[in-house]
Amino acid sequence: MSKQLLKDMEAKADKTLHALREELKTVRAGRANPSVLDNIVVDYYGTATLLKQVATISAPEARLLTIQPWDKSLLGEIEKKIQSSNLGITPSNDGNIIRLPFPQLTEDRRKELAKVVKEYGEKSKITIRSIRRDYVDDAKKMEKNAEITEDDMHTLLDDIQNLTDKLTKEIDKIVEDKETELMEI
Repeated sequence: MSKQLLKDMEAKADKTLHALREELKTVRAGRANPSVLDNIVVDYYGTATLLKQVATISAPEARLLTIQPWDKSLLGEIEKKIQSSNLGITPSNDGNIIRLPFPQLTEDRRKELAKVVKEYGEKSKITIRSIRRDYVDDAKKMEKNAEITEDDMHTLLDDIQNLTDKLTKEIDKIVEDKETELMEI
């Protein structure tokens, strides 16, 4: 029973780590990466639709993204959404295609992005601690209901804490790797 509890906790925590990695993909480093546009949502005939579902996004050069909407009437809407996002990129629209030139990041912008990355990491750690709290409560309930012994409960609590520590270190490593990527020139 306690092994299953740990497996469940690890499965929930893996979802948190996956979400962190996906969020960090949207933080742009120096290179043009289409995934920075993954969270851009446009109004497509009254429906909120992800940009990648209404346009072709490509990276023909290391510092350039091109967006070619399938419906030309979306050009203005896409341009507005990109400008209102916090990407720090100014789109240029030629009537057929939108170009996103990625300028070299300034030192100040790199530091701002590093702070954003740390915030994402902290949110993930908070989620992990919340998951830990829920499973600690479950372990105490199991002991109270005589499903496990008091010694088993303490062992289980130690295992839960060890897993939490391991996951926190993994989050720190993910954040550190992204910060290193951001600080590269």
